[in-house]
Amino acid sequence: MAEQTGLAGDRVLLGRTSTAERVADVLRERIADGCFPPGTRLSEDAIGGALGVSRNTLRESFRLLTHERLLEHRLNRGVFVRMLTIQDVEDIYRTRRLVECAVVRGLGNPPHAVEQIAAAVAEGRAAALARDWKGVSTANLHFHRALVALAGSERTDELMRSVFAELRLAFHLVDDLRGLHEPFLARNEHVLKALESGETATAEHLLAAYLDDSRRRLVEAYGERTAAGPDPG
Repeated sequence: MAEQTGLAGDRVLLGRTSTAERVADVLRERIADGCFPPGTRLSEDAIGGALGVSRNTLRESFRLLTHERLLEHRLNRGVFVRMLTIQDVEDIYRTRRLVECAVVRGLGNPPHAVEQIAAAVAEGRAAALARDWKGVSTANLHFHRALVALAGSERTDELMRSVFAELRLAFHLVDDLRGLHEPFLARNEHVLKALESGETATAEHLLAAYLDDSRRRLVEAYGERTAAGPDPG
């Protein structure tokens, strides 16, 4: 009974944590969308007022996003959106290669549920026709999130959600989004066709080469961009 009484007293913490997680979800999406570019200082007063949440709730949200490596706390300066290093980008792609290729390799017998992957391919084509290169970037990430979802693992989905959100921090510092993302639209289709045909070994081979090329392109573009100026924070 004593243990139950103690847990009952923690109800308020559950509500607070839930709110903090919802606020973190909002901020994560805004960071991914580029509303808060890398190096931006996040104002507790402005954000807390806009969302109508307490300072404690907002700080808990900041803590969650710091744990995901999207934010960083700078002593006596505040909380900032992280500026990724080239080493960060390299590590993100190591993680992506390990997870995404393993998902494809572990697929069972066809047919595979590739509807969401096909939808992301169509989304990318439509964005390219509209010359919406940020939209192409988003569609490409939707493609990879749908690919990871083939594993049917909530834990893997959650892990990669954070990885993809962190990756967007690097994308926001690249000037030529078309040059970075457009070449991979056709490669998305090739991976999709291999999966539709049940050729998982081919799909894995295509995906591994795809991720290696993507890493090289991003490291080159990101390195040029970060070398052009100091940390805006």
